[in-house]
Amino acid sequence: MYEGAVQDLIDELGRLPGVGPKSAQRIAFHLLQVEQADAQRLADAITRVKSTVRFCSRCWNIAEGEECRICRDERRDPSVLCVVEEPRDVVAIERTREYRGRYHVLGGAISPIDGIGPDELHVKELVERLDGEPVDELILAMNPNVEGEATASYLTRLLTPLGVRVTRLASGLPVGGDLDYADEVTLGRAFSGRRDVS
Repeated sequence: MYEGAVQDLIDELGRLPGVGPKSAQRIAFHLLQVEQADAQRLADAITRVKSTVRFCSRCWNIAEGEECRICRDERRDPSVLCVVEEPRDVVAIERTREYRGRYHVLGGAISPIDGIGPDELHVKELVERLDGEPVDELILAMNPNVEGEATASYLTRLLTPLGVRVTRLASGLPVGGDLDYADEVTLGRAFSGRRDVS
């Protein structure tokens, strides 16, 4: 539709999640109008994040070193482990300032329709952590949707026999919503009112 480089940019932007064809076109034309230095900062930020950011070797959160800042923080409570689907869920929970334990990021949720089972997630690594770390409570903080519920049920059945206390976040989170869209107050109350699963 447009000249080569412009159409290539629109096509690449359109591949981003949540960016449709019209939004991709608006962003591309915005980038054409900004100063060269502004466009270069964006390009440099993308290049830098791809070359320096990796996943934490312990919890699978995003990190710029071997371990993320939360796993390196000795002030965090090692006896409480919060299991989330994605790194953005860690950010949502941290914004509440209610939780002082550590995390384990699964890398998604069980979704048979999408071909995602427990083997495609970091479940094996979670079980290994429970064997090697002094965890007393495991908080399941899955998104309150079908996939999140399936994941929480699977983990409850798998982990309860290991002798660790398994809890879920309390109600207050909207069904069908994602943790990163919840406000701090709602998510904070959900943490305060978590309950035993077993």
